[in-house]
Amino acid sequence: MSETLDWEITGAERQPIFGTEYRPAVAPIGCALIAHGFKGYKDFRMLPPIARELCKAGFVAHAFNFSHSGMTANDETFERPDLFELDTWNKQIFDIRCLIDAISSGRLAGAGLPYVLVGHSRGGVTAILFAGRNVESSLPQPAGIVTAGTPDRACGMPDNRKDELRAAGWLQSPSARTGQTLRIGLNWLTEQEADLTGHDLLANAAKLTCPLLVIHGEHDETVDVECSTTIAAAAKNARVVRIENGNHVFDAPNPAPEDIEQIPALRQLTREIVNFSVQCCKVD
Repeated sequence: MSETLDWEITGAERQPIFGTEYRPAVAPIGCALIAHGFKGYKDFRMLPPIARELCKAGFVAHAFNFSHSGMTANDETFERPDLFELDTWNKQIFDIRCLIDAISSGRLAGAGLPYVLVGHSRGGVTAILFAGRNVESSLPQPAGIVTAGTPDRACGMPDNRKDELRAAGWLQSPSARTGQTLRIGLNWLTEQEADLTGHDLLANAAKLTCPLLVIHGEHDETVDVECSTTIAAAAKNARVVRIENGNHVFDAPNPAPEDIEQIPALRQLTREIVNFSVQCCKVD
């Protein structure tokens, strides 16, 4: 039986990153970092099943809430909408670095193991931007990256909405899950405009030296399925898997289900991720 352990480390601007470690019952073969998407969180829909299945395959899996996601250890609500408004790509990228530093130093489990980055939706954007920017750094490099339902650009906001954001300093962004009206802050946009290259998803995908698995649901109602083709075409070593009838969350309900066998899209998603991760970590 695997075990779970909740943890907390410091992330961007000294704000906490809340996470859950899924620890395998056997000696681990690798480590997986699981990044949620926009308005997501570590226990959102398909993420716990992904973590559990990776754990069953021998991976230490860390699912976490980005420091400026607005989410704390309480999954019921955005307890820190003020932080949500301040979130940017750079903060999320910094958070992943903090997580890797915590693992490398032994503060979190997984030191010395090969690791994979798994990102859903915008979490996939963050994973690629992080890896692309740091491909020549001294940081431990990922053995592989998985994106699921990920857009092919860091900013898909139309020009009229950008103008509204500049004029007001924020945009309303309702959460259907909690009923809260959150805000997207102006820094999210100005940061990208100040560093177009650093936020160019496809250019960063082209820098990757590790394998990339791009998964997308054929019936994704949130992100165009053709984004999967665009991302994969930009990378040197990428494979696309399109899941028939799968939507943006691969049909996973919320809260996350314990049994995924009756949800074909979710079952295929987790199997593709596990098989890819095992291959990347060179496990027989």
